[in-house]
Amino acid sequence: MPLEEITFEAEEKMDKSVSFLRSEFRTIRTGRASPALVDGIKVEYYGTSTSLKELASVSAPEANLIVIKPFDASCIKDIDKAILASPLGITPNSDGRIIRLVVPPLSRERRQQLAQQIKHMAEQARVSIRNARRDANKQLDLDQKDKVLTEDERDDGKKEIDELTKKYVGQVDDVLKAKTDEIMEV
Repeated sequence: MPLEEITFEAEEKMDKSVSFLRSEFRTIRTGRASPALVDGIKVEYYGTSTSLKELASVSAPEANLIVIKPFDASCIKDIDKAILASPLGITPNSDGRIIRLVVPPLSRERRQQLAQQIKHMAEQARVSIRNARRDANKQLDLDQKDKVLTEDERDDGKKEIDELTKKYVGQVDDVLKAKTDEIMEV
């Protein structure tokens, strides 16, 4: 396998790890209302598990309020049930046409729990990045052993992989710091 292909594959895996972490962080509650908080909610609609986004428009008109307006008013009870069953921990208020979710401010203890949770998630992303580095280095060693690459090419490839690892671990650290700051702000 050519050197460029190995580094490209490693970079792609590392980038996916950071992207996945960002998408996971969007679903973490920070005390501020965001439509992303309800992104993962699945609603049982006519016997089919359907995402909330497909059944309703979701907006956050205020810093502590999420408004869900179903396209079909008959599914409002199903949406209520799905929100109550979700790990969100917010009780929906419904008037028969729209659902309001009042996002309460987080307690200091809950903020610290969330900060620990996102640190754990960030560490998983770092491990994933390091695994991509390990796999790439293993492939470089194998290709050098099979005489596809010279020792110098292998060493250059390992340096490049290490630089990519530092770059993507740095991105994970930046994303973690931003989310931690967002959670801990009072």
